[in-house]
Amino acid sequence: MDSSSASPDDQWFQDAAASQIKSERMSRAELLNGRIAMLGFLIGLLTEAMTGHGIAHQVGFGIFGING
Repeated sequence: MDSSSASPDDQWFQDAAASQIKSERMSRAELLNGRIAMLGFLIGLLTEAMTGHGIAHQVGFGIFGING
């Protein structure tokens, strides 16, 4: 059954279901984004502990030859 032959009640249900699916996908994407950000921060801290160079030096100052 296509959406053009659906009754108004069916269309409302389809729209509500689509909205809920989009919301769930957004929640999962934000959760993954947060986890990846925490992992990146941890890797930066571990690298700083091992090399003695701060985050700014790791990101770009080392490329420009500026010694920190």
